[in-house]
Order: sequence, then C-alpha cells, then structure tokens
Amino acid sequence: MVTESAVSTGGYVPPAVDVRALAELLDGEYSEVRTLVRANLATYAGVLDEAEQLGFDEFRERVREVVVEMAATGQTGRGFPKKYGGGGDVGASIAAFETLAFGDLSVLVKVGVQFGLFGGAILQLGTERHHEAHLPRLITGGLMGCFAMTETGHGSNVQALGTVARYDADSGQFVITTDGDAARKDYIGNAARHAELAVVFAQLEVGGERKGVHAFVVPIRVDGAVAPGVRIEDDGRKMGLNGVDNGRIWFDGVRVPREALLNRFADVTPEGIYESPIDNPDRRFFTMLGTLVQGRVSVAGGAINASKVALTIATKYGNRRRQFEAASDGEEQVLLDYGMHQRRLLPLIARTYALHFAQDVVRTQLHDVFSGIDDDERARRELEARAAGTKALGTWHATRTIQECREACGGAGYLAVNRFAALKADSDVFSTFEGDNHVLLQMVAKGLLTHYASEFENMDQLGMVRYVTGLAVDTVIEKTSVHKLLERVRDLLPGGDEWDQEAGLFDSEYQLAMLRFREEHMLAGLARRLKRGMDQEKHPGVVFSQVQDHVIAVAHAHVERLVLEAFVDKVRQLPDESGDSDGSSGEGEKGASGENKAALALLCDLFALSTIEADRAWFMEHGRLTVQRSKAIHREVNDLCRRVRPIAEDLVDAWNIPPEMLRSPDLVG
Repeated sequence: MVTESAVSTGGYVPPAVDVRALAELLDGEYSEVRTLVRANLATYAGVLDEAEQLGFDEFRERVREVVVEMAATGQTGRGFPKKYGGGGDVGASIAAFETLAFGDLSVLVKVGVQFGLFGGAILQLGTERHHEAHLPRLITGGLMGCFAMTETGHGSNVQALGTVARYDADSGQFVITTDGDAARKDYIGNAARHAELAVVFAQLEVGGERKGVHAFVVPIRVDGAVAPGVRIEDDGRKMGLNGVDNGRIWFDGVRVPREALLNRFADVTPEGIYESPIDNPDRRFFTMLGTLVQGRVSVAGGAINASKVALTIATKYGNRRRQFEAASDGEEQVLLDYGMHQRRLLPLIARTYALHFAQDVVRTQLHDVFSGIDDDERARRELEARAAGTKALGTWHATRTIQECREACGGAGYLAVNRFAALKADSDVFSTFEGDNHVLLQMVAKGLLTHYASEFENMDQLGMVRYVTGLAVDTVIEKTSVHKLLERVRDLLPGGDEWDQEAGLFDSEYQLAMLRFREEHMLAGLARRLKRGMDQEKHPGVVFSQVQDHVIAVAHAHVERLVLEAFVDKVRQLPDESGDSDGSSGEGEKGASGENKAALALLCDLFALSTIEADRAWFMEHGRLTVQRSKAIHREVNDLCRRVRPIAEDLVDAWNIPPEMLRSPDLVG
C-alpha cells in the first residue's frame, strides 16, 4: 500500500512495498520462533493493562506467571542444549528475545534475567555437574534464580568486586562473605522475591591467596524462606520495570560445597589446590566474562525492537491526525505531510532498519562463536567489541526515538494507554545495564587501538595507553582494516584524492568512504594524542582521562560505520527486478523483491546521508565537506524524507508488531 499524500513529490513514483515479503525478509531464518513469540504476546496482551491496574506486588507475581507460562511453549529455552529440554540454537534464542521486546518490558527483562543471565552463567561457566543439577528445572521456570554480579560500590569494574569466597579445605566448602556494605550485591533482578539460587561473583581466596573473580551457585532461599546467613532487601519501586523484583543481597559466612564453584575455567581440588587451563589471571577473567556477551546482544536487540513499537505508533498517528489547512482550503493536513514531521520520524525509521541489519550481523557472530562454527580468540574479541558497540548505539537510539515519538504524538502520546509512558520508563535503564554505554565504547576503542592483540585481555586502561604509545602512529592505523578499505574506495570513486567532492551523494561507496575517513582520522588523532601525552611524561591515567572524549568519539564513529556497512551489504544482496542481485549469488533472499529493494535503498541513503549531515561540522572542519556539498546533503535528506513518506506506514507495518501490542486505538486507528 502506498499512502496518498497531500504534498507533491514532483512526479516521483514510490516503490510498491510488499509488506508481507518485507516482513519475511526482516524475520529471516528465525521466522518460526518469532511467530511463536508474537502468538504468545497476543495471548498475554493483558499484561500491558495489568501493569497499570495491579498493585506493586501483584504485578510482580503476574509477570512471573507469564514468564513461566511462556517457558512452557518452548520460547525461552531455545539457547539451551536439547538434552536438557532446550532448543540447541543460540541464534534462535536471541531472535525470540528481540521479538519479545514488542510487549511488556518487565516480562522481557524477567526472561533475560532468568534464562539469559542466570541460566546463561550456569550453562557457559559451569560444567556437566551444574548442567544436570539445574538446567532441566531452570529451563521450565520451575527453578528461579538470579545473577549476582553488580555491587553497590562496583558496577562496571567487575575485577574489583568486594564479595569474598574463601576455601576451607578442612570442610571442603567455600565461605561467601560480603566484605563491607559497598560489597553488597545490588539491583539484582529476581532477588527480592523469586530467586532460589544466585550465581554469585566473588573474589576467590585459596590458602590465603586471591585468585580473582569466580562464580558460585549459592542458595539464597530454602523452601521459600531466606537462607541462613543471607540477608535480602527489596530495591523497591524504580523508574520503570516494576514487574521485576530487584533486590540487594548480603552474605555472612554462607557455606557452599566445593562443587558450587562454576568450574569451566578454574577449579579447586578437595585439598585446596587451585587449577586452571588458563595461566594468566587477566586472560582468565576476560575469557570468563566473554562467555556472557549474550546479554549485551540481547539488550541491543530488545532496544531496537522497542524503538519499532514507538515508531509504529507515531507513524500511524502521523498518518491520521490532521492539523491546519495547509495544503487546501477544504481539509486539514495530516501531520506526516509536514516536512518537519517527516524530518522527526523518517530518519529514525531509516536508522532503526540500519540497526536491525547490524543486529543481524552480531546475532550471527554470536551463534557462530557459541556453536563452535567460528570460535577462535580473535573471533571472540571481535564479537565482544561489536556487541558492546551495537548495544551502546542501539540503546541510545531507543531512548532518543521513544522520546521523539512521544512528542510527535502531542498530548495523546502522554496518555499511559498509548504505551509511551511504559516504553520510556522501562527502556531507560537499557543504556546502563549490561554495561554502561560509555564504558562499553571504551572497550570498542581499546580493540581498535590494539587490533585485538594477544595482549588485549591483559590490558587495563593504563596498559592500553602504554601499548599504543609504544607503536608508531602509522602502525596503529595500518593495524586496522579501515586504512586498507579507504585505499580501495579511492580507487573505486572518481576524482582520486578529490573523491569526496566528485562522487555522487547516493553512491554507497562514497557514503561508506565518508564514515571510514572519519573513523580513520579520529583513530590516528587519538593515537597521536596518546603518544604526545606520554612523550610529556604524564601519568598514563592522566593521559587517558584527557583523551577520554576522543576515545568515545572514535568508538562511536567505528560502530556507526559498521551499521552502515551492514545496511549496504543487505541491500546489495537483494534481487532487482530481473532476480539478479549485486554482490550475491543471484539467488536472492526469501521475501525480497525489486520493489522492496528500492524501498530499502531509499532508507539506506536516508540513513547514510542523515548520519553525515548530523556530523557535517566535523566533516567540514576536516576538509571533507564543502559548504555547497553540505547544503546539497541537507536538501537531499529533505527530498529523501518526501520520497519515503508515502511508504512510511508500509515500512513500519513490515515490522509485524502484533496489533494487541500497539494498544493505542486513538492513535493507530
């Protein structure tokens, strides 16, 4: 369906979007599990109303019930081994979680805590004895647990956690102790009411010697009562996600058997001898944390899909709500026909599509690494960095998009029935849980500066500064793939060194070259600033602090380039009218058509040019945009918005959000 617009598009004929085919393309290989989740969302749609109608405690219990009942359908266990009742498909588990974000986000986070964090820790950090003991009941929701990592005094700095687990060789037990109030576990989902077990991260001490942070399975409730030596407090009401029972936990000499240690990467013998196949303690720690990267991939996908809900509501409302007789004397004009309204919403739709395809790449990498298809050290490091960056950009995008969509719906958007209140409140924490976004982008930059060197796992921020400043600046650039890509682009585009002035604005190689240039230039500048600071004999910590803003900018530019590459690659793979595709085998993809390819190409151009436009001051400062070309990009973004506008509703319909989840009769019709 192409929507009629009161605003002329100069004779332009928009592509005829095949909504069903586009929806199939977006669902990809996981359409079966996504269909199951959509059906479950429709079945339990009442939880959206219950979030407002039920009391605090009652809603928490209702969310638990919904999670357990969804688990019975097989939706939540897709990532666990089949031998324990799971689906044996890591990618499918992420796809299911992403789709669940169309609904109530308390249900989403409860699922993430139970099956992703708690279940994932036991699966990835434990061994057969832990799997057999816990996974069958965990997968069904019969055994509820929590993931007790974060402490009041230590959030992102996990290596400095204060909880201690001392091994008592005489009894063959570990003694878990909260070492001071700053070491209490805090904000722990499932802890306040429902968890029986906790995966507790603590400093392991054997024979008086610290061995670093390890994970232990610790009972925190027995027959519904708080276990001896454990103290639990409710975190109480939060800004949102009040269907999740977050709590604080203290341990006062709690004893657990030696077998409670999740021992995939390290163990302690009955006699008290520490053993690990990974000698370096820093590398062991980062290897352990790397197995938990699934949480960041999940949060990124959830945030992107929450953005889709907001954009669907706002776009449909903008296509119906009329205001002022701007284009005729007889009828008021719909909001989406106004250029400013298009500017507010349509680039966000384009960016959401871009992030969707970038998330597809991360999910595939995760599946390949965790399924053993591509599981070397470099693949894991690249996955961790890409997951961190996508999570940062995806969650910030959700925060911005939901707010813009709320405003675009005016007073109607402020009514709770229209979902924006819950979307805003429940998604706000996404930018800080599973890693604060700024900290995550620092990790991305570290990978770029060190090129995931063998020393990567051993480096803290100071080590990174010392490592980078020990290299020539040219070596830092040569170690990245960006430099080689830019050389190739200069050969492909007209104009040689003037490629940025002569290439067509809609040439994807030009668009990619602009983002690659920005990334390379920023990376070189960061390396030079680090080296300059060390040449002045400043402390490495001072040097890093002084360039921290530059570190974040480099990482942001890098991830934005990856997002555009994912979008460009997807469009190139789709068949044109003759069934041929650019850069693929020619077989095309399920759900693709020439018209849909044209629609996605429009969105890809809109995302690319609006991204360049948003940072045009930087490009002009660094000689890659003239004033005239900058103005031309601004005009083209406006024109692209006008071209996308007639198919905007088709594009959001292709996300295939269950109508019950929109719950906005006055907005969406």
